[in-house]
Amino acid sequence: MCNKKNNFNDILEKIIILQQNRKSNLIGCNKPFLGNNNEIIANTRPLNLYCCCTNSIWTMDYTFNGTSGSSSTFRIESLNNNIATFRILINENNIITSTNNYFTINLEYISCIKCLEDTFIELN
Repeated sequence: MCNKKNNFNDILEKIIILQQNRKSNLIGCNKPFLGNNNEIIANTRPLNLYCCCTNSIWTMDYTFNGTSGSSSTFRIESLNNNIATFRILINENNIITSTNNYFTINLEYISCIKCLEDTFIELN
């Protein structure tokens, strides 16, 4: 485990609220709504995560429609204290597809979170 004291709970909680389309007065992670001009046209704020020990981008293996691969694009699904569950997304040619593959991680292992452009994905 890394010794860095990063606290991503607040920003990840805000993203979860936005993705669930809950009304809130939140401001954060570049813009306080998903979509454009408060019209909800997106349901996901994709993320890249970086490892605190090496600063390399975090990748996870997945299986989707019988094909295996590795991805570095994720969707935050839940947060409990410092433990987060992410859905693995496939990002090919800026087209993002949802998988039913998840992983749970202690946020102490994360040094940086990068927010990608909001998008709409089919959630299974």
